[in-house]
Amino acid sequence: MIWDLVAEEVDLGDGVDGSEHEHVVVRREFLRHPGAVAIIVLDDDERVLLLRQYRHPVRRELWEPPAGLLDLPGEEAVVAAARELAEEADLVAARWDVLVDFYTSPGGNDEALRVFLARGLSAVPDADLFEREHEERDMLARWVPLDEAVTLALSGALHNPSAVLGILAAAAAKAAGWSTLRPADAPWPERSTGTP
Repeated sequence: MIWDLVAEEVDLGDGVDGSEHEHVVVRREFLRHPGAVAIIVLDDDERVLLLRQYRHPVRRELWEPPAGLLDLPGEEAVVAAARELAEEADLVAARWDVLVDFYTSPGGNDEALRVFLARGLSAVPDADLFEREHEERDMLARWVPLDEAVTLALSGALHNPSAVLGILAAAAAKAAGWSTLRPADAPWPERSTGTP
């Protein structure tokens, strides 16, 4: 199993305003998640790579960026992102930056997700190609101009949160002359609240 259902007793204290509220302890259940990475892949023509992948919980194929779990002990996030890019898109990137970090659904799980921007692309050598299986076996790839990808995100055509947030963050970073990008090894304290 990838996720654990956790039940914890949470002490909410006596209230924030110091008034005479009773002390409150509640039980909260959530999914514990190892964390994940996603990659907005931008080629020299400023096109974004989107992959169509079947997602069983929603019973749909979704257009999304390459992505994957942080499920290998001790693996750095950027290393995991590079691995996922090679496995899912047969690509290697020379330049890595952080676009945005977020919690995917903080009311129900503790998944912290980091979205990287990958540029300076080249193909994975034929001898190192990864053999995809299961839902990844028949993924369809499309290169979409960044401006068009923004329109898809804002029109509701994209439903994957990493795609929507990553594309909008990439467009905002581009509009700011890429000055908002953070180094690939930027601190990620939110990840430390998840599973060690």
